[in-house]
Formats: sequence, structure tokens, C-alpha cells
Amino acid sequence: MPVNGILGKKIGMTQVFDEKGEVHPITVLQAGPCVVTQLKTALKDGYDAAQIGLVEFVKASKVGKPQAGHFAKSNVAPVKFQKEVAIEAAKAAAEGEAATDGVKAGDRVLVDIFSDEKYVDVTGTSKGRGFAGVVRRHGFGGGPKSHGHMFQVQGSIGASSFPSRVFPGQRMPGHMGVDKVTVRNLRIRGIDIDENLIMVEGAVPGPRDGYVVITKSKAPPRERRGFAGSGTVDPLKASKRASGKKGK
Repeated sequence: MPVNGILGKKIGMTQVFDEKGEVHPITVLQAGPCVVTQLKTALKDGYDAAQIGLVEFVKASKVGKPQAGHFAKSNVAPVKFQKEVAIEAAKAAAEGEAATDGVKAGDRVLVDIFSDEKYVDVTGTSKGRGFAGVVRRHGFGGGPKSHGHMFQVQGSIGASSFPSRVFPGQRMPGHMGVDKVTVRNLRIRGIDIDENLIMVEGAVPGPRDGYVVITKSKAPPRERRGFAGSGTVDPLKASKRASGKKGK
């Protein structure tokens, strides 16, 4: 199916060992199953996309009449979480078809769309941290920590004579978290098609059971020629190896 992504939930984090015995922290995501609830076409809407929803049990009383009519039009069950994902128009064009020819309302989207992929981009909502100061929110160094000083304050934010105002975008205390965050190029460490699970290396924004959007990587890292290991090089490990050779 020429759909570029899938919806899911964050299960939690664990770790796995590779063939060399090295440990890798991974995040387990429930990826689908999803259903196509609506198609966006360039002729009607100005762009090609597929609106998909995560298949979950939803009470009929929790669905409003407009949404119920929307789902009934596509003859699909009500869903709680739905997003639009891109359609791989390039693949469809290569086959001589329109972008939406291979997709129709009611089709199921499963985790097997990532079977031939190595990296994915994951978008989620970060955890809410409430009202936070500049030290926690922006990583400021703070003031002196000795007695009589206020440590977690930002200090002066503007001069009195010129410019006599605070510049827009000044980093100050405020609401922290609950932001849309996208983590790119997470390596796929495993896919369980039977349980609709995908394991990616690294952290994913949001709490457990938080909704996420998993898409194919837009700009995956380029693999090194003739290198059988991972596609990226850790600069810290490389510098340590280089310094060790120089010492000898």
C-alpha cells in the first residue's frame, strides 16, 4: 500500500542485544492496525493524502453526529485518533497510476509497510511539565548558589534607556512541555507483524500509552560503502580510538 505512515501508541522502553553483544536502548511502539477513513485528492482538495484512524474500541455515545456521519460515509467503525499521512505518489507514478489509485476508504494499514525500511520518523506530544523557570525550561546556568542569592532566576531582560523594551522571543519562564516533537531517523530494530509492534532504537516523545505518528524517514542517513556495521559513526568513540592510536 502506498501509504507513508501509520498511527500507534508508545508502549515503553527496554533494551536488546545485537549479534556483537552490544546493548541498544529501544522503544516499543504499537503500530496500528489502522483504517483509511477518507481520501484527499488533488482534483477535489488540492493535494493527495489519506486520512487514517487507529482502530480502537470507541463508545457510540462518545462520537458526535458529524463524526458519525463522516465514518458512515466511508463505512468504517468510529475511531478516536486520526491523522492525515502522505501517499507515495512517486511509486504510483512509476506504475502508471494516479496517486490514490492503490488506496480506498476502508483499507487497512498495517505495520508491514515498514518491512523494507531501515529508519522511521516518529512524531508525538511531549510530556507536560507545568510552569517552569529558565534553568529547567531553557537550560540557563543560573546565579550564584551561595547563601543570600536567588539561583534560578534569569536576571536582567532589557536595558532601561535603549531599547526600553523586551525583544520578541526572549527566553523566559513559562509553560513547559505538551509540544509537538518529531524525532527523525530512528533505526528499526525489529517488527512483530502478528502483534502490530515496531521496535525503534532511541527515545520517543510522550508518556506511555501516548499517541504517536510513525512515518517513513524523509532523509535517512547514508550508509557507508563497504561498511557492514551501523550506518552512522559515533564521533566520541571515533575520537577515543584515534587518540589511543596516537598514544601508542
